[in-house]
Amino acid sequence: MNIAIIGAGAVGTIIAHELKQTLPNVTLIGRQSKQMTIHPANQTIQVQDIKETNTTFDTIIIAVKTHQLEALIPQLHHLAYKETVFILAQNGYGLLSQFPFKHTYQAVVYISGQKTGDEVTHFRDYRLHLQQDAHTTELKKVLDNTKIEIVLEENIEEKIWYKLLVNLGINSITALGRNTAQILKISEVNTLCRNLLKEGAQVAKAEGIHFSDTIVEDIMNIYAGYPDHMGTSMYYDVIANQPLEVEAIQGFIYRQARKHQLNTPHLDTIYALLLSHQSLTQP
Repeated sequence: MNIAIIGAGAVGTIIAHELKQTLPNVTLIGRQSKQMTIHPANQTIQVQDIKETNTTFDTIIIAVKTHQLEALIPQLHHLAYKETVFILAQNGYGLLSQFPFKHTYQAVVYISGQKTGDEVTHFRDYRLHLQQDAHTTELKKVLDNTKIEIVLEENIEEKIWYKLLVNLGINSITALGRNTAQILKISEVNTLCRNLLKEGAQVAKAEGIHFSDTIVEDIMNIYAGYPDHMGTSMYYDVIANQPLEVEAIQGFIYRQARKHQLNTPHLDTIYALLLSHQSLTQP
């Protein structure tokens, strides 16, 4: 299997590095040729310029930021053939409809890392959840001898919404609070986070996703296990004054709430404030 990973950020670089340890035909592709260093392994990996890549791939894993996807799609045609499998290894949801390709899958990504310049630090996890079918089963077989774990799901929608809720809480408050996971030690912020999760679960229920009554506590317990210094992708984007993936996370949940005419005051406020920050990063 000839595999491309597009996006030399934290997630893409970590996936490519781990696959290349075992598999012979893995290419990390970015906007320009360069070399990335990954920690704590302290090893390097080459990034190939997408404009100079003429190979076609069996599987293409997309790991760019969600707001970069629209500009990327026209560049994908010369890298793919009719049966190429595309995996969206991104935060958020609602982007598959943009893809003009036959085999496309939304992955639920559990890989935590941070990119600073041309260096990536891997914090924890190597896991991708995918809807189970013949194509993803074949991919899992290929990746089974690597550190990248593919978990196949009978119903990926529940996993997608669970990760949306996880991102809704911690990404929102770390981004707007400009602080790492330690921000949850502030009781008022902790309460805000809980209210966001309650509203998110309400939206999920309207979409036919029924979580247990303990879902808010379950996710808050996950946050409690984060190191104080650990940030989120949205936090790092705010600190770097970069565009946010707000439309694929908070924006997606907000639009579903409006569709169902739900009352979500905390979500509405958080979404508006994130849009305000987003406006400052536009050219």
